Amino acid sequence: MEQINHYFATCPKGVDDLLVQEFEQLKLDNIKATIGGVHFDGDIEDAYRACLWSRTASRVLLQLNEFNATDYDDVYDVVQQTDWSEHFSEFDTFAIDCFSSSETMNNSHFATLKVKDAIVDQFKDKTGERPDVGRDRPDVRINVYLSDKQCFLYIDLSGEPLHKRGYRVKTGEATLKENLAAAIVLRSKYKAIAEQGKPLIDPMCGTGTLLVEAAYIAADIAPGLLRDYYGFIGWKQHQPELWQKVYDEALDGLEERKANLPAITGMDISERAIEASRENIKAAMLQNNIQVIRADCIEEKNPDAGTDVTGMIITNPPYGERLGDVRTLSTLYHNLGQLFKTQYAKWEACVFTSNHELARNLGLRAYHKNSLYNGPLKCTLYRYHIGELSERAQQENEEVHKNAEMFANRLAKNYKHLGKWAKRNNIQCYRIYDADIPQYAVAIDIYNDKVHVQEYEAPKSVNEVKAYQRLSDVMHIISNTLGVSVENTVLKTRKKQKGTEQYTKVEQSSDKKNHFELVTENDLRFQINLHEYLDTGLFIDHRNTRQLIKKLSDGKSFLNLFAYTGAVTVYAAAGGARSSTTVDMSNTYIEWAEKNVMINKLDHRRHRFIREDCMQWLWDENRAGGTYDLIFLDPPTFSNSKKMQESLDIKRDHADLIDLTMKLLEENGLLVFSTNAKKFKLDKELADKYFIKDITSITTTEDFKRKPAHKCWLLAKQEAALDFKISL
Repeated sequence: MEQINHYFATCPKGVDDLLVQEFEQLKLDNIKATIGGVHFDGDIEDAYRACLWSRTASRVLLQLNEFNATDYDDVYDVVQQTDWSEHFSEFDTFAIDCFSSSETMNNSHFATLKVKDAIVDQFKDKTGERPDVGRDRPDVRINVYLSDKQCFLYIDLSGEPLHKRGYRVKTGEATLKENLAAAIVLRSKYKAIAEQGKPLIDPMCGTGTLLVEAAYIAADIAPGLLRDYYGFIGWKQHQPELWQKVYDEALDGLEERKANLPAITGMDISERAIEASRENIKAAMLQNNIQVIRADCIEEKNPDAGTDVTGMIITNPPYGERLGDVRTLSTLYHNLGQLFKTQYAKWEACVFTSNHELARNLGLRAYHKNSLYNGPLKCTLYRYHIGELSERAQQENEEVHKNAEMFANRLAKNYKHLGKWAKRNNIQCYRIYDADIPQYAVAIDIYNDKVHVQEYEAPKSVNEVKAYQRLSDVMHIISNTLGVSVENTVLKTRKKQKGTEQYTKVEQSSDKKNHFELVTENDLRFQINLHEYLDTGLFIDHRNTRQLIKKLSDGKSFLNLFAYTGAVTVYAAAGGARSSTTVDMSNTYIEWAEKNVMINKLDHRRHRFIREDCMQWLWDENRAGGTYDLIFLDPPTFSNSKKMQESLDIKRDHADLIDLTMKLLEENGLLVFSTNAKKFKLDKELADKYFIKDITSITTTEDFKRKPAHKCWLLAKQEAALDFKISL
């Protein structure tokens, strides 16, 4: 009679219930799920079956001892009490995996050394010889787990993780582990679909892992059949005849089961991925059962669309952790959702992703969600009945489609007109759309070959799902209408800024890529960054304003307050200003401004760059008696930065700010004041002190005539200073 042992099978977080189901089907005893895995009892044949048949387990461990330990010496003593000659000889190799959650024994490396010493010392005492440690496929692998409550000593019968099935000869980027892929397929309930003879499609199959695991599940193929190494092979108590019996049983009827598999198809746009998947599928002995084709799934038509043929889609699209960028992937998910609804309207679909926002871009309502972990990353498997849309939902979809069509038409019309205007005037950076249609509240700007999209934050009254759907439409239509790739489209959400948010990066680049690039405007060059900051580094609505400054600057001393990245300073210097002073409280922007001046090879010695709170600097400069011939004042609408002594509200404070600035102006000088504050009105009392001229119509460029972004005035102490013609 075989000895009954206690075993523990480890598994990824979130799949322990699936592992319990597997062990129940294998008819194991005393099955109990716990943190990190599942306990069970059985003889060695049961352990062999668990190793061969488990799709979701990571390792199968044979428990040798359960003990209490307060320090490393206790661990040494317990390990010494185990007769290791029953498990391997002094001529074999062994390895140790030690894991600790103990507060007192928290050094896993030191604990590993103590276990190794205990084993080696025992062999040396008995035989005078010692076994060697073998890291790569040792004869025996020992597993030790230490905690403050209980400690465990195991033999690892799997030897190496069970997700290594033996068929993956080619890997790719962001490849799923095989046991996670199996868990996804099991959660999808695909086997019931397969039993009905219905097809399976993975439209983004990568290296084919989901396809292989699905075929293994549908054909009841043991996932460990192809493995050439298990931890029990070199173990002294291994019973080769019994293992061969278990293995042969798994082979019985295999070819017949494979022959009865329904159609399984994978697609991928990458030739490299398709080549890898073909090699893996061949290694899995499924080359006659799984078809993979190189195709863009979005463009590929379903030959059974519109018929009664139904099936299942299971896919793991990129979700921005390692492949692609979350912002640019929204279009991919939108297109995927459209593909499901138009080509696979009556099918089941399962989409695995870690990004909830991207999932919403599918435009589908999941009837079930399962949490799974891809390593430490929490992900969700979304399950959909694609054809289940209520009459109300269908009406809403029709309305969305009409609005999207209106947006597409408006965008195309604007782009046709403004594109010609920009080309005629050699303009590389310009706006083509600014919330022209209320349902699509975004601003769209062209920067050379890239598109910068700013989504205005939706009111809380707007349904969140609808907001995501509209944004998906925007990204999809931009790509189609403008012919710009997803990679060259940058999306940001623009909301009311608080404190220093205007100076804060909105994107932390995981690949440390330099997102700065150069653009040209009126033969001057400027550094921009479309990705990392809310604003790009160049306020394109002030194109004419900068030209005006350039024409007024010759021989003048110029002051640029709230200077941002110093683009206006560059124009003034290029226009012949004898000196300039650039003031902003952000180190980032002051450094950026200096770079812009240097990029244009302007004489850096004639230009000062000051990092200071502009309000405080104005007071200090007035006390010092400084004066300037030309001043540009373009303050933020609101700021309460910690670097400022007091908050600034331009509607409330602009009169005082202008008075303070005008004290620095020469008698025949000019102040150019601008603001983008909405519903702004200039204080009437300013007209009693200064000569003022509204030049908003002159500084507003063609691309902003539909919706002017700023208001602009000239202010002077003498009326004669305004007596000139402006031609831009």
